[in-house]
Amino acid sequence: MTAYNSMSSIPDLISSSVSLDLENHEHQLGTLGTIHPFAPQKSMIKSFGREFRSVLRLKQSKKIFLFLGLNVLGTIILFIWCHATNSMALTAYTYLTIYDIFSLLICLLSLWVQMQKPSPSYSFGYERFEVLAVFASTMLAQLGALFIIKESIERLLIPPEIHTGRLLIGTVFAFFLHMFVTYSINNKAINHTVDASSSSWLQEHVSDMSESVCHIVPGLSKLLLPRINPFALIGCTGAIALILTYILVDTKSYYSADTWAAMAIAIKTCGTMFPMSVYTGKILLQTAPSHILGQLDKVLREASTLDGVLEFRHEHFWTLSFGTLAGSVQVRVRRDADEQMVLAHVYNRLSNLVSQLTVQIFKDDWTRASSYNLLAGSSFPSPFPPTSGAQRGPSPILDQSQRYKMNKPFSTDNIAQDQRTSTPIRAIPSFGTNRLEPSHQGHGHSHQGHGHSHQGHGHSH
Repeated sequence: MTAYNSMSSIPDLISSSVSLDLENHEHQLGTLGTIHPFAPQKSMIKSFGREFRSVLRLKQSKKIFLFLGLNVLGTIILFIWCHATNSMALTAYTYLTIYDIFSLLICLLSLWVQMQKPSPSYSFGYERFEVLAVFASTMLAQLGALFIIKESIERLLIPPEIHTGRLLIGTVFAFFLHMFVTYSINNKAINHTVDASSSSWLQEHVSDMSESVCHIVPGLSKLLLPRINPFALIGCTGAIALILTYILVDTKSYYSADTWAAMAIAIKTCGTMFPMSVYTGKILLQTAPSHILGQLDKVLREASTLDGVLEFRHEHFWTLSFGTLAGSVQVRVRRDADEQMVLAHVYNRLSNLVSQLTVQIFKDDWTRASSYNLLAGSSFPSPFPPTSGAQRGPSPILDQSQRYKMNKPFSTDNIAQDQRTSTPIRAIPSFGTNRLEPSHQGHGHSHQGHGHSHQGHGHSH
């Protein structure tokens, strides 16, 4: 008796199918073997280089890269002078140029986002990358300011000696470098954040002074009204603090002035960046702007009065990116309503506020169904056990008194009470079964084994 080997009859499907693919592509992949479980993945460095080259082809990106290189070089020179002067105030002021580097990088990111299209992974596009970049840059600026405050508190105990040789030159150089980047580059993301966020405490204190100056010199209204640029404001106030520090240290040898100036610049940096961090943080949390909520409620109320609209369900609106609002809503309409007409009207009402809008229309499918139809369906098992004679139990459409009457034990007293208090019940055969229904044509009962019969209102025994 020969043994049958089951494995010998099964063809090696894996090796045969894969080896055919490798024969065609072995010279391309440069690998050997019969099984390759994973396809070759793209390198992140190569993908970054490809996107970088695509951005570099734009005319605006060349200008940004030029300013970025000058800003990086100027920041390195300023840090060298900070080490030479041992000035904490100049270091705090140099941190503004680091933020300018982040600002230029955000400009490049904005150019890249404009080139991208929505993908399955990012169905709404890549615009939220700009929001995340602005939020990260403002938080890093505040973190740097906190380090300055911490170092300044330590210097208050033992004030170090400050060398004023490069202090004034460094202040002037940092001021012009910061103002040049602030007003030379049109950073859409930063500018929108500055306009949409609330005013800082420094802007509120300077606004009254700006109005007085503009009354004297009307030409400055474009720069100072309605609100002065917060980055220009912190650049000017920081430069004034450093000039006062230079005068006090050079004339009075008051080294603590440098520490106090550094703390003042750090506090102003935190006060300027904090409103922008709050604004971008709310966008990342997918919240709707407070000034839009009232308009959305008004538009929804107007849309609910359209012909065929019954109600709105699951309304959700949130800020997708800078100046872009997204939302979704479900609309329940009548059965005889025109879905396309309702969809067009609702979209026209909401599209002025919500650019990325998803509207789902569904008709009212509510129908009046009795519990008897639900229990009598084929998909629901009968709650009553089968009885002899294939008689069906009490109908679920009967009222409580009739159901109670069917469950009472048989007796002549119960029959007489039923005749007086309730409508008699007669049995109607239906498809081989007995169905109990109320009868209004006379009173008749037939009971086997007791010889008791009622026809009309007569009695015969």
